[in-house]
Amino acid sequence: MSEPFDVLIIGSGVAGLTTALRLPNHLRIAVLSKGELHEGATLWAQGGVSAVLDAADSVENHVRDTLDAGGGLSDPDVARFVATHAPDAIHWLLDYQVPFSTHPGDDGHPRLHLHREGGHSHRRIVHAADATGRAIETTLVDAVRQAGNITLLPHRVAVDLITGRKLDLDHDRCLGAYVLQPDSGAVEVLAARCVVLATGGASKAYRFTTNPDGSTGDGIAMAWRAGCRVTNMEFNQFHPTCLYHPKAKSFLISEAVRGEGGRLILPDGEPFMHRFDERGELAPRDIVARAIDHEMKRLGAPCVYLDISHRPAEFIREHFPTIHSRCLEFGVDITREPIPVVPAAHYTCGGIHVDQRARTDIPGLYAVGEAAYSGLHGANRLASNSLLECLVYARAAAVDIAESLPDLCAPPPLPAWDDSQVTDSDEQVVVSHNWAELRRFMWDYVGIVRSDKRLERAARRVELLTREIQEYYGNFRVNGDLLELRNLVVVADLIVRSAQHRKESRGLHYTIDHPRRSPADSAGPTILTPEPPSPFSHLSKRAAG
Repeated sequence: MSEPFDVLIIGSGVAGLTTALRLPNHLRIAVLSKGELHEGATLWAQGGVSAVLDAADSVENHVRDTLDAGGGLSDPDVARFVATHAPDAIHWLLDYQVPFSTHPGDDGHPRLHLHREGGHSHRRIVHAADATGRAIETTLVDAVRQAGNITLLPHRVAVDLITGRKLDLDHDRCLGAYVLQPDSGAVEVLAARCVVLATGGASKAYRFTTNPDGSTGDGIAMAWRAGCRVTNMEFNQFHPTCLYHPKAKSFLISEAVRGEGGRLILPDGEPFMHRFDERGELAPRDIVARAIDHEMKRLGAPCVYLDISHRPAEFIREHFPTIHSRCLEFGVDITREPIPVVPAAHYTCGGIHVDQRARTDIPGLYAVGEAAYSGLHGANRLASNSLLECLVYARAAAVDIAESLPDLCAPPPLPAWDDSQVTDSDEQVVVSHNWAELRRFMWDYVGIVRSDKRLERAARRVELLTREIQEYYGNFRVNGDLLELRNLVVVADLIVRSAQHRKESRGLHYTIDHPRRSPADSAGPTILTPEPPSPFSHLSKRAAG
């Protein structure tokens, strides 16, 4: 076992990198990434970061919009906490010289250009053209590379958390993690006084998604296995507008296109959003996604269209250069013709239950960003509140860790990973087949529109797959694909169980058997509590299965 770190951060998106940079620079920090340091969902984020920076806007407006989008399940105190700290988050990014888009102010000096997106009552989206995530991620990656106290560990896959309860110690605390090096197949022990899960969401549980391949719910599954509560997993956001093309691999068309006047139309050119919501194209994402899904099923159409070609071509190329160039690669000139679009799984609104300091149920374990449930998003996330939540809660976690570390001793010697009872697999096809089956039935049965019967079918398939995957995991040496599949089936189970628990339609959870929303006084978050893990369950691969 290597020398313990003060803080081990699993995940290298904006949540993980911000946490690392917000921590005191005398601490010994490790940042672990499944691939290259920048290969997370942050890099793909187009829209921006919401923050009140205009005198015509207010924190109360931001809070109100967040609560409205959240369908009555967002925590008002959390919404106010995040909205209040949003300007500070933007100024912190500006200190690192993130190249946000600007325009000349009334005094001739450059001002931040603010988009307006669906669900927002005012322009408050700070952005870097239509590649905000890339601008933030690359800037923060450069910053952590220059930090002398941060060790970067790319191409590592976390296997499981190590806790005092798993080791049958007299105190429960997170002590580190077992981590796979895929190239060598070795599993190393990384000990730490604190661990931060910044692993992102779980949209790869669905057949169609805007997310990168690594969005397999790793942190959520590891925290669940370690004994943490998980909340609101039934609320999976489907982005309404994903480029429809067989080779596009679900390229996202930013909310900002609709914010700047883009209109959703049917194949014959007829607008339709006004029939579903008075806000039209600027309605919250759950409403827009269901409207598109309804029209596609009604017409038997493979897609609908998003048209911004009525705006000047120069305006489109200036504001949406990435979307413009990417669509051109697939033969669509958005300055002249509408974009074919479909909904796709985009964001996990639920996750590991945390408090306002990003603390989980296990001392020394924190969760930040899409892996966490803070209470901000409720039943539906407001556009561009995701990067904001990462920034605000990363700072909160860093502050709490800095205050807590002086009272935490170094972890005791941790046992090495034992794979002496397992062999190399000669049936990797089992993993690929189970992966495909899982994503297909989750899309068909636990997607935009659900029913009791569909959820029952999904639950039966999850149970069968869980048994197969557990058996496979217990008999063969781990690899990256197997670990991701193992995590995905845990997440799928949590999603299905949460959806079955909610006997109403609210926000992103819509079921034809319970189409009405329950009264406000009877609604609340769906909180799942795991069974206590068995002591020493991680030491033997066969026993862990």
